[in-house]
Amino acid sequence: MLRYQKVEEHIRDLLKSTDYAPGDRLPSERDLAGTLGVNRLTVRRAVNNLIRAGLLDGNGTSGTRVASPKMVRRVDVYQSVGIHRVITGLGGAPSNKLLHFQIGTAGSKIADRLKIDEGDEVIIVRRVWSIDGTPFCIETSHLVSHLIPGLTADDLVAGQSLYALLSSRYGIETVNAERTITVAQVNDLEGRLLDVPPGTAVLALKLLVETRDKQPIEYMSSINNPKLVVFRTVLPDRE
Repeated sequence: MLRYQKVEEHIRDLLKSTDYAPGDRLPSERDLAGTLGVNRLTVRRAVNNLIRAGLLDGNGTSGTRVASPKMVRRVDVYQSVGIHRVITGLGGAPSNKLLHFQIGTAGSKIADRLKIDEGDEVIIVRRVWSIDGTPFCIETSHLVSHLIPGLTADDLVAGQSLYALLSSRYGIETVNAERTITVAQVNDLEGRLLDVPPGTAVLALKLLVETRDKQPIEYMSSINNPKLVVFRTVLPDRE
């Protein structure tokens, strides 16, 4: 590993720690050079690489800071808006990878949320979402199977928008019925997918989605990297 790469690795470790939050200023080039025993040009090269990667924000007057969140998720939107539309609305490039697709049966908790009988058929979909190539969120959806007959993994494997598919194929327009935001900790697999250490505290969103005639169709839970995602509300008179 070259010297500048070692500096990059050191800074990445700082960013993964709880000591630095979005907007916090990093130690100066001089301090980093002294700590790591390298010259300032080596530090500058490493910092510039991380700025290009979107992990840091560089400003000649205020120093180098931890990059602000890439993803702003609205929590007061009535109509369901998929992550794909949210990311494009922010000017980013969305992508996702299908991790799991299964036709299963609803347990008591899921059945209660979706207002179906325990043991009824549901479709379980799990995807990891990225913005500009950076993974930020893992979503797991439980969908009422009889409302979306014929849905298969092939319909989602290429990164298609689920809500766009519900609208175009099934004529279903969805609305957000209930949202809960809590804190969770990632396991080993989730940590690898989001590039954070196992046990890292993340933002957990649980969302109940209904059709316009108030029929629950999806219960979704997601975990979000708090260094990349913020949840935000907007006052009605500012809409």
